[in-house]
Amino acid sequence: MEEKKLDTNSIIGFALIFGIMIYMFWQNQPTPEEIEAQEKAKQEQIEAEQKAKADKQTLVTTPEDFTVGKGADSLQMVQLKNKLGAFAYAAANAADEETTIETDVFQLKFKNKGGFLSEVKLKQFVDYDSVPIYIIKDQNAAFNINFGTTDSRILNTQDLYFTPSVSKNGDNTIVSMKLKVSESKFLEYRYELKPDDYMIDFSIKSQGLNDVINSSQSINLDWKLKGYRHAKSISYENRYTDIHYEHDGGNADYTGARDSEEALNDVVWIGYKQHFFSSVLLTDIPFKTAKITAENLVEDEEIDTVYTKMFTSKIPLELKGGEFNESMDWYIGPNDFEILNNYDRNLDEIVPFGWGIFGLINRYIFMPLFAFLGGFLPYGIAIVVMTILVKILLSFVQYKQFLSQAKMKILKPELDAIREKYKDNKMKAQQETMALQTKAGASPLSGCLPALIQLPVFYALFQFFPSAFDLRQKSFLWAEDLSSYDTIAELPFHIPFYGSHVSLFPILASIAIFFYMKLTTGQNIQSQPQQEGMPDMGKMMKYMMYFSPIMMLFFFNNYASGLSLYYFISNLISIGIILVIKNYILDEDKIHAQIQENKKKPKKQSKFQTKMKQMMEQAEQQKQMQQKRKK
Repeated sequence: MEEKKLDTNSIIGFALIFGIMIYMFWQNQPTPEEIEAQEKAKQEQIEAEQKAKADKQTLVTTPEDFTVGKGADSLQMVQLKNKLGAFAYAAANAADEETTIETDVFQLKFKNKGGFLSEVKLKQFVDYDSVPIYIIKDQNAAFNINFGTTDSRILNTQDLYFTPSVSKNGDNTIVSMKLKVSESKFLEYRYELKPDDYMIDFSIKSQGLNDVINSSQSINLDWKLKGYRHAKSISYENRYTDIHYEHDGGNADYTGARDSEEALNDVVWIGYKQHFFSSVLLTDIPFKTAKITAENLVEDEEIDTVYTKMFTSKIPLELKGGEFNESMDWYIGPNDFEILNNYDRNLDEIVPFGWGIFGLINRYIFMPLFAFLGGFLPYGIAIVVMTILVKILLSFVQYKQFLSQAKMKILKPELDAIREKYKDNKMKAQQETMALQTKAGASPLSGCLPALIQLPVFYALFQFFPSAFDLRQKSFLWAEDLSSYDTIAELPFHIPFYGSHVSLFPILASIAIFFYMKLTTGQNIQSQPQQEGMPDMGKMMKYMMYFSPIMMLFFFNNYASGLSLYYFISNLISIGIILVIKNYILDEDKIHAQIQENKKKPKKQSKFQTKMKQMMEQAEQQKQMQQKRKK
């Protein structure tokens, strides 16, 4: 037998192989970066395992969990039940379709996914560019209920598929959208539409879900809407775009045009209001709380913006006997005072006629008057006639104001003499001035009070014309739309605070204001005595005579042409009234004679004048005592 000997070549080969392997291990050892990546991957795996463990306790579903569709086989049903629990039935029968319904005023589309309106077209209206008015379109709105289930899942109705059905109740159309757990267990959105009505009966109710929905978890209704631009001037439209609501036992309020976030209690309705159209959710039983937000979406008014504001509402819902049972209504339509007022739900508060006395004047005087005139006259002519009637009614106020200015003008030489005589004793000068004015029956206040009487009317009409829905898209002369600005020229550039167009009605109104102020300011300057140490009232009035028309020109260039038309006609009539009073009614010689007669008569001072005199005498005595102490 041959003796085995150690082969030297083999030993050398094994040694080389071993060395090569050592070298390779050394070359392929991980870098510090690779070690860090491995540790990170290990940590992510641990976190994923922990998350998966937590998800077994509470499963938050996503839209992808509901896209299996009709005809799911048994294996898919098992997978759906693992993901969705009781709502696997709805996902198995999912169909991404829409149901279209038309009434006299609406064209509506209801989307199976979410069960909510995917499109709302108001058939009787178009925007400034003749495009149909859409309140909801292209996913600008969302309506979602977020709730928990008894098998520890969090669901959102906006991700779930509802089953639609359409039926009739007399002339009314009923659209039922059911989110089914089975054929006899479901959550239902029920819409009932009347033939010629903007109010939709809406309810959220469930059947047989008391063992499916977890009543111990919070349930929230989230309603969102991005308002579409409908007007030519988006800055003007945005000024009247906000959230209105009724809460706390019938109190109506609004957020204003600013960005806002508010918490409300005992909410009866919430309205997403744009200038001339609104979407309002009303409830029969007030919501205990609600959180609302409004966000301006217009970053640059020079850009052709699609949306005005983003509105959101978050409303906690309460189950009744373990079931949903919310009876509500949905108004989607124009901000027409007559339409809103007829519902007797306080919705007329959406129309911003002003608060207090201003709102009362608009509601009970100007609104009925304008409706009457607009019934048989073109709306532009109705504005002119209404302005004439208002100015005639207030002409006595202008007469009193002008008469007071005339008296002060006649007394000016005597008042200047008193101030010169008592220039070293201002207190005495004031006493003598008051005494002369009282005897003559003339006072600066008698000229101010008539002007104050006109202020409520002035402000009420300022609120009325931009809010009058009847003016929308009504033309007059060169103005195509009395609810928007008129345009006689387009500018190739944008002027800050003015715009990129020229409106003629504000120019005419500014010219009329200038001549009106020239007439009245001249009278005021002559009647105002200059007091030492006091601002020169004459110069201030002259500045106002030029500043007011310029402000009018810039401020109203983007305002409704109907409002500028009113100011133009109003100031023209005021100029005419003043000229008639000055040239045909007031006689300065007669006024002067009357003043002299008044001086001769003993004049009993009023309580206010007596009190003022006593205060002035006390002040003078204190001043004299202080001067004695200094000496």
